[in-house]
Amino acid sequence: MSRPLVATYRLQFREGTTFETAGRLAPYMARLGVSHLYASPIFAASPGSTHGYDVTDYNAFEDDLGGLSGFTAMSDALVASDLGLILDFVPNHMGVSPKNYWWEDVLRWGAESRYAQTFDISWEAEKILVPVLGKPYGEALAEGDLSVELDAANAQLRFDASGYGLPIDPRTYGHVFGLMDHPEKDRMVRRFSVSTPAEAEELAERFSEHLTEKDFSKALERALETINGDQHALHELHEAQAWRLAWWRTAREKLTYRRFFEIADLIGVRQESRRVFRESHQLVIRLARERRLDGIRIDHVDGLADPKGYLEQLTQAFHSVRRAPTIHVEKILTGPERLRRSWEIEGTTGYEFITALSGLFVDAGQEEAMTAAYHDFLGEDEDLRAMITRQKRSIFQRNLAGELSHLTGLALAVAGRGLATRDLGQDTIARAIVEGATALPVYRTYVSVDGVPQRDIAIIDDAVDLAMTWREVEADEPIQFIGRLLKLDFEDGADVAGALDFTRRFQQTTGAVMAKAVEDTAFYRYNRLIALNEVGGEPDHYGADLDAFHGAMRIRAEDQPEGLLATSTHDPKRGEDARARLYTLSEAPEHWRDLVTGFAERMAPWRQDIGNGFEAPEPTTEWGLYQSLLGVLPADFNPSDGGQREAISARLEAYAEKAVREAKRWTSWTSPAEPYETALRGFVGAVFDPAKSGTFLADFWAAAQPFVAAGALTSLAQTVIKLAAPGVPDIYQGTEFYDFSLVDPDNRRDIDFSARGEAIADGGTFEEALADWRSGRIKAMLTAAGLAMRGRAPALFTAGSYEPLAVEGDMARHVVAFARTDETGGAAIAVAPRLCLTLLDGRETIDVQAERWGDTRISLPEALAARSWRNIVSGETADASGELALGAILAKLPFALLEAS
Repeated sequence: MSRPLVATYRLQFREGTTFETAGRLAPYMARLGVSHLYASPIFAASPGSTHGYDVTDYNAFEDDLGGLSGFTAMSDALVASDLGLILDFVPNHMGVSPKNYWWEDVLRWGAESRYAQTFDISWEAEKILVPVLGKPYGEALAEGDLSVELDAANAQLRFDASGYGLPIDPRTYGHVFGLMDHPEKDRMVRRFSVSTPAEAEELAERFSEHLTEKDFSKALERALETINGDQHALHELHEAQAWRLAWWRTAREKLTYRRFFEIADLIGVRQESRRVFRESHQLVIRLARERRLDGIRIDHVDGLADPKGYLEQLTQAFHSVRRAPTIHVEKILTGPERLRRSWEIEGTTGYEFITALSGLFVDAGQEEAMTAAYHDFLGEDEDLRAMITRQKRSIFQRNLAGELSHLTGLALAVAGRGLATRDLGQDTIARAIVEGATALPVYRTYVSVDGVPQRDIAIIDDAVDLAMTWREVEADEPIQFIGRLLKLDFEDGADVAGALDFTRRFQQTTGAVMAKAVEDTAFYRYNRLIALNEVGGEPDHYGADLDAFHGAMRIRAEDQPEGLLATSTHDPKRGEDARARLYTLSEAPEHWRDLVTGFAERMAPWRQDIGNGFEAPEPTTEWGLYQSLLGVLPADFNPSDGGQREAISARLEAYAEKAVREAKRWTSWTSPAEPYETALRGFVGAVFDPAKSGTFLADFWAAAQPFVAAGALTSLAQTVIKLAAPGVPDIYQGTEFYDFSLVDPDNRRDIDFSARGEAIADGGTFEEALADWRSGRIKAMLTAAGLAMRGRAPALFTAGSYEPLAVEGDMARHVVAFARTDETGGAAIAVAPRLCLTLLDGRETIDVQAERWGDTRISLPEALAARSWRNIVSGETADASGELALGAILAKLPFALLEAS
């Protein structure tokens, strides 16, 4: 890497953002102070893709973004602005699409395809299941939804299912050619019936030549009309293929390839194969060799068969061209889990940093009161852990039933060879697998051909012990057997091989079980304080003390000093500043309860009875909706602005629909409950319509002002910490200003970059910006100032040590302070407020008067006490002494970044 990591700027390509767009933004990103553009996937993807994670060609840039020439121009623009490039790469899966040549070849030739072992396909199954039909196969056939079509441009026959095209095995073209009235009929049938994959190009060439003959084309056209009019003949052709069309609902239980989570349009790639790795990484290795790639972010690393082995292979491939781009992985660390240092990478993309911030800004002392308020409103108690346990079982048994069936078969193969386990039946084994996955506290373990890591042995043993206490499986032996499989605890070579096959697939599946059950179900059901319902978060961990935060930062300094510090990405449930505002609710649970009670009474006329005395929205959803409403309104919201109301209403309606479908309680994506969803849309719409709810929204906004002000101060505190914490700040597009986005796709809306450019270039003072805090300009100025500080000493904030600073005095609990130091004498101090609702004491401005801090002070260790300090945001200097009085250093601004002079 030629440029040190100072900070990254994340751009979401597609939907209007192209290589040209990024090239034009390069000077702005340089002025902001970042060192690298962090690009979402830019390789060729399925037609119409809005995100690029459904890649169809690893070795081609997306034409819609500008193709190779556009990428080269963007790269040159980045170099001209002295910016590096980090690319988001998706090795685990590819898009199932006609644009994917590898997939098309597999469908065409089946197990004989050169790419048959590229994908995780169960070749022991009779057919590759393609679950794209909107109705059962028999109905689709009878109703004329299926047909054979000629693709003249590519000289091939294709099967069409209501617009979804599939390749036809050339060896079965005889089903069509045999119906032709043409002299070449018999020769064509013979020639194609004995063809091989190696002859594919020659076959297409011959077919193309025949298509230029008018008589042949007409005869073929008539033959196609004949077979398309004969259901029996059409079915016979269908049955002769390596694939089988099926109703989309079939994917849940019968899919014959590994998916990304439960998405049948994304097929797992076997990166553990050296050939597959080489073929899928040609372009990124070439970019590294040409010095156009400075780093790579690996998407869903837990989906790979052997993450450590893959990362080693990637590093070696870069070294082979004498390059060392940084490597970050999308990895969710739960609870006390730490990044595997044996992976020898820069770090994660930073979800765990969000979790640490939530612990810092949520008032742990008020948990009991908030829980009581939530349960009182619901009229019942909720147990998050029990909810997650139920959902993990349900997701595995229902949504991922096909994966469970495959794992059961692998486990039974080993069990059948053991005298003590041969009597274990299919149902018992399946339930034991479900319980083992349910009890697992992490997304996955990392057992491989290299062995069983010691920390994974402890995780597996604890999961087995927990699963046995649940008694969902009548005997302990089946669960213990699953534990043995996961630890490769066998002597016989065939058993070890079978256990390894099982464990590899189990580990690739447990992440999907966890993500779908927790992030995509429980986090939309359990709404006590939705700011905690974040990727990698644990909503029942309600706040933490300062020591816990400092401990988390020390771990970052040890494990991943160059890991990314994320506060917003494309994945979270809401924007970083929406979360910051919602954190402040934790300080006033009784007040929030009273407000919500009043809100609910006023909105009662807009709840609808949808049958059996059930009203929508029900209390759980309604409690969460008021929080979402509080989180989505911009700081400068004007309730009388009809256009603003309409735009936000549409966004919140879309979010509400997604939330209740993900919750899967009253409706779902696969079985939408229209009466419920209609009632929910009507309720949200009424909130924003004065003709229906009168002054409700204006009154809501007035009542919310203390939370809005406290949330803005918390946002700035969060930014201060991010700019000085161990790691590399990752700035998600547009979050230089406040970001009150909702979940994807709301967080991919257009960004006004000109306004952000003006904010960091206008030359105004921080004191002026503080008075104008609702505009968000102060956050952009703070970001630029902090990045400039990091740019002057990048190693200080990555390789430097992290030192918590003791705070004493009346307001000590409202401050977090820490220092960064290095061996060259570099030093910096960050001071940020916390629990800001109480700190501001209900005020609707975010300045903190000097007297509010009283005698609160920061004690400096001896090595720092002798230094002089300059506050880069206020411009003031502090004389060297053994302590810093907050009333002095925070007299003008309620936060500080101090640089040793």
